[in-house]
Formats: sequence, structure tokens, C-alpha cells
Amino acid sequence: MSTGSSDGAGGRYQRSASGMVGALVVTLLVIGAFVAFRAFNRTNLDVRPEKVDYLAQVRYAQEDGSAVVYPARLPAGWHATQVTVTPGQPPGFQLSLLTADDEYVGFVQSSEPLATLLTTYVDPDPQPGPAPTVAGAVGQDWRTWTDSGGDTALGAQLGHARGQESLLVFGTVSRSQLEQLAGALTTAKVGS
Repeated sequence: MSTGSSDGAGGRYQRSASGMVGALVVTLLVIGAFVAFRAFNRTNLDVRPEKVDYLAQVRYAQEDGSAVVYPARLPAGWHATQVTVTPGQPPGFQLSLLTADDEYVGFVQSSEPLATLLTTYVDPDPQPGPAPTVAGAVGQDWRTWTDSGGDTALGAQLGHARGQESLLVFGTVSRSQLEQLAGALTTAKVGS
């Protein structure tokens, strides 16, 4: 003997459009409350790159016999954020810098041709510019390039007993600031 209904729909509840809309509203309110809770309890972190002591890395490379070209000093307010030294003759050296205004500047010393460095770090089609004024002991024949976004690069080729090297200074700062950095390049022992 069965006590349920004879149509086989026992235990079902009535569905309606207003009931579904109500369930949707409740779900959206719960999601909104969670998002609001997370927004009010979140602290905004000021994520800034760490400052690195690039001169210590240069000193280690020099102790290993590498003739690294590096800036002897940085303009006021600038700091290094990343340094990479690749041992060899000639060595590879990459330096990432931030200015006091958080603009990016990079420096590369490489055995790669200057044209390769320009397409890698500046633009696939950099445009040559006027000759820069670089007063320094490293690299006498500096040239200028710009990219379509207005970034500038200064480059020089060094030829010596170790082979051919390319130097590239580039970034979002003015050409005169890049000239100042290029003029500070040296191969002198750190601390001398």
C-alpha cells in the first residue's frame, strides 16, 4: 500500500520564476558582501624593486679576471635594481636602473653586435639620431638611436685584444641623462 501520490511526483516542490529570481538575488548579495569584505580588509602594498649593490658584483667579476665595463657612479637618486654578470672574455654585463622619477635605464656590455643589442633592447627598427656628446674614457665613437615610442639608446663598439664588444645605454630618460651615464663608464678596479 502506497501512501504517496499516484502520479509519481512525490516530494517535489513548486518552482516559479519569482523563486529563482529570489535565489539569484541572494547569491549575488553573498558574493557582493564577500568582495566588499575583501576590499576593506586588503592593504595596498607598495611593490618596489629592491636596490642591489652592483659595484659588489662588479668587484667579484674583476676578482675573477673579467674586464667589466660599468658606471663608476650613478646620478643622484638613481639606483640599480638588477645586475647580471656573464664571465668570459669579453664578459657580459647587464644593469637595470631606476631614476628618482622611476624611469627605467639599462646598460649592456656584450660580445653581440650592436645591431643585435638594438633590436633586442630598443626596437626592431631603431632610427639613427644625431651624434651624442659622451665625455668618458670608455668608447669614443658613440651613436644615438630612437624607437617609435620615444625611447633613446646610445651605443658604441669597442675593439681590442679580447675581441669586439658592444656597449648600449638605453631608456626612457633624456638623451643628456644617457650621455651622463655613458660618460661615467669605466673598467677601473672598484674602489680605486
